[in-house]
Amino acid sequence: MQGVSKLRQMIVTIALALVPAPAFAIDEALLPRNLSPWGMFLGADIIVKTVMVGLAIASLVTWTVWLAKTIELRRKGTLAVQRTRELEGNIKLTEAAERAGDARDAVAQLIQSCAKEAELSGGVLDDGLQERVALRLERVEAAMSRQIARGTGVLATIGATAPFVGLFGTVWGIMNAFIGISESHTTSLAVVAPGIAEALLATALGLVAAIPAVVIYNHLVRGIANYRALLGDASAQLMLLVSRQRDNREFRLSRAAE
Repeated sequence: MQGVSKLRQMIVTIALALVPAPAFAIDEALLPRNLSPWGMFLGADIIVKTVMVGLAIASLVTWTVWLAKTIELRRKGTLAVQRTRELEGNIKLTEAAERAGDARDAVAQLIQSCAKEAELSGGVLDDGLQERVALRLERVEAAMSRQIARGTGVLATIGATAPFVGLFGTVWGIMNAFIGISESHTTSLAVVAPGIAEALLATALGLVAAIPAVVIYNHLVRGIANYRALLGDASAQLMLLVSRQRDNREFRLSRAAE
């Protein structure tokens, strides 16, 4: 009886050894220890890492452009409002030019350009004076508009391309996940999960870079449009000033006094 009992115990032991471990136990052993964003980045393929780094740099560029352009628009807009208000008073073109001096802000350059054309006209108050002044003012406005809009094009590029760059990282990560399944000859979730997680992280970074870029670009476009409107107001005030002085013959009198 004791021999039969020992034989039965031996058979049970062998049978338990031959039975495969539960799938969840294997998966738990194979799952990576760190599924945090940084851990997924470190475990990603070199291509996926490159995509993530590029998207992070694009996001940094977006916020840098936002900060720089916001400060620039606020500073130049405040100065433009101040100089435009000075033109609304009882002021002559020569006096406005003296106040502007050698300043390089937009309204100051409008004033200097207008005064330069009046000087080149030699006090001749013909119908072409205002046309020539208007042409000069349009050129200065266009140049200042291009200057203030410089750097915003990169935001439009980031907003348009970042989602597709993130999608490329997603496709590459999922492809690596399927390659891992093929090489391991198993359909275990532990083999697929890291690649899918890395792929989804690339997609998330693409959205993180693209959404703020689009919002900030639209915000800056509205700010630049308001700034252009201020320059238009300044040009209109200068045209009114030239018209008043032309009607009063002040250009000719000031030249005769010299």
